[in-house]
Amino acid sequence: MPVAGLHPQITGNAGLYYVCYQLSLRGWNVMPTARNARGVDVIAYDSTGSRFIGVQVKALSRRNPVPLGLDLDKLMGDFWVVVINVQKQPVAFVMRPADVRAAAHKGEKEGRISYWLQPPKYDRPEFRENWESIGRGDLAPQAKD
Repeated sequence: MPVAGLHPQITGNAGLYYVCYQLSLRGWNVMPTARNARGVDVIAYDSTGSRFIGVQVKALSRRNPVPLGLDLDKLMGDFWVVVINVQKQPVAFVMRPADVRAAAHKGEKEGRISYWLQPPKYDRPEFRENWESIGRGDLAPQAKD
């Protein structure tokens, strides 16, 4: 039974492990990185060890704007996954950093600029559960007899 009002760190962990679960189901070897460290949240490699990807995860308890920080040039990773409804029925939106940059909203408050990804910009059919854009990690060439 979900607990009402999860701490934001717990929400983040749930979203992180949901993404790890989904990538694992697709044959990736997945390693979450240190939480709150600078960099991507997940490193994954394929079954041959020849393809590596970095994934940035943003987890939300509900369909809210996603904070992107002060500089869009510092977006990291090969993929971004926004996970909403982590307590009930998670829904993931899989994007590339270029998609995030193109959709970002520039906010200005008291002379400070910040960037946000508004829900109508990520909650789109082309991003919803778009794990195919990442591909599979277990499609190594088969050995011939």
